Amino acid sequence: MNPTMLLTFKKKWEEFTERHPKFAAFLHDVAGHGITEGSVIDIKVTLPDGKVYQSNMRVSEEDLELIRGLTK
Repeated sequence: MNPTMLLTFKKKWEEFTERHPKFAAFLHDVAGHGITEGSVIDIKVTLPDGKVYQSNMRVSEEDLELIRGLTK
């Protein structure tokens, strides 16, 4: 990632955390306790019209490699 992209991402992340402080704190807590193999990530999205999308996944060792790479 080039430096300009990093600065843009940093600014966008700061704006995101200002708009959604509880969600940012949640992500911080999860990262602090670490996601381990066997953890379940469950995601639910409710659209304004009431339609709901939901999915989950059990984290594998290969998934952890990707997560670790993203958080470096």
